[in-house]
Amino acid sequence: MASGYGLSGGPSRCFPFWQEVLACYVVNGNADDLSGAQKCLPALEDYYECLHHKKEAMRTRTLQQAYRKAELAHPRDSAPRAGAIRNLGLLGKEEDSRAVLEATRGGGNGSGNGGK
Repeated sequence: MASGYGLSGGPSRCFPFWQEVLACYVVNGNADDLSGAQKCLPALEDYYECLHHKKEAMRTRTLQQAYRKAELAHPRDSAPRAGAIRNLGLLGKEEDSRAVLEATRGGGNGSGNGGK
């Protein structure tokens, strides 16, 4: 929070949180007694979260881990079969797939001159 100005020239995204921290220190702070500063810890925590997003990142990681764990526990019921992948999703084209597979396995000699 060097200047309070953001990249676009206006106030930075965390400037309102910084103002809350300063206002709390002005109201509760005292040069002789530092116990008033303890009242400002929630405001200071909000300001740090605005700057660094550590809590948000932790929540995101936790959600991603839970999602991956649930995904592994319950495999997809609608996973495509090998036949559907070969047919590229075309229904009723199993015969065409069989013909293509037989041709690639050696159904023809591949020379194109009839074996002469």
